[in-house]
Amino acid sequence: MDFFYSAKFAKFTTAALAVLFLLVAALLLLTGFSFYRVISLDTGGGALDPRTLLGNPHVVSISGPGVTPRDGIFFPGQTGGPTIILAPGFRSQSSALLTLVAAFQDNNYNVLIFDFSGHGGVKGGTTLGYRETRELLAAVQAVAQRDDVDPERIGIWGHDMGAYAAISAAAADGRIRAVAVDSAYDSPETMFTLELKRQGSGNLPVVRTLCHWAFRILNLSHRNDPTLMQRVPGMTGVAKLFIQGRDDAALAESTLALFLAAGEPRQQMIVPKSSYAAMTDEEKRDYQKQVVSFFLQHLPPTSEPPK
Repeated sequence: MDFFYSAKFAKFTTAALAVLFLLVAALLLLTGFSFYRVISLDTGGGALDPRTLLGNPHVVSISGPGVTPRDGIFFPGQTGGPTIILAPGFRSQSSALLTLVAAFQDNNYNVLIFDFSGHGGVKGGTTLGYRETRELLAAVQAVAQRDDVDPERIGIWGHDMGAYAAISAAAADGRIRAVAVDSAYDSPETMFTLELKRQGSGNLPVVRTLCHWAFRILNLSHRNDPTLMQRVPGMTGVAKLFIQGRDDAALAESTLALFLAAGEPRQQMIVPKSSYAAMTDEEKRDYQKQVVSFFLQHLPPTSEPPK
């Protein structure tokens, strides 16, 4: 009889362990899939060919420590004048910003566009702002090395991930004099949380926790990076425009919080949509007018003698 019960208990234990193993395996697979979907991108499309574009553009090489070499496209404006760098958002690419390029170039600005890793044909994954800040600073350096622009007067427009990189880069490089940030967030982990929720898996507490551990391990070297909320109060030498889209409550809230924490000079702008590519032609024209006006006020496209 004891043998019968022992055998039955052994079978039950084996079955329970098998079920537990399957549950853990399924949980790990779901976690890995959710994590992979956020950081590994396939945005489609490839690099722009400047020969097919208006505005007399040409290729600029962008590289630096920890930065995968890539090409940006430079659109000339006022010789010896400032340059505006456009930093696309998460799952977006520079090809969607050509009308914004034209709006700046029509006002005599030099303009540089490029794609972050994992976007627009550039290989690699995303860190939602950490590595992208280095890439943006490499783009700043590529502009500053030119002899036909003012290397000390650079402005940046950025959307979500590009907005985080814009503020982070401006806090580190004094050549950046003005930033216009659309749908900004406080830290890359904030955006990671939002993306998990958007794909549904982030609503599972265990999956969310495991994904966050993986994201922190992947970006362990940035564990002591200050958040943007810690940086913006001291950025008094940089003009800042904070743009909120009414259709994205989470990013509108984080952008408002950054605006309220920022030191002067600062401005606020509210628009119907948080995605420039999704705007109608009329909405784009109004958006361009307000953003360009901000830069005209704080970074006028005049030529200054070399220092």
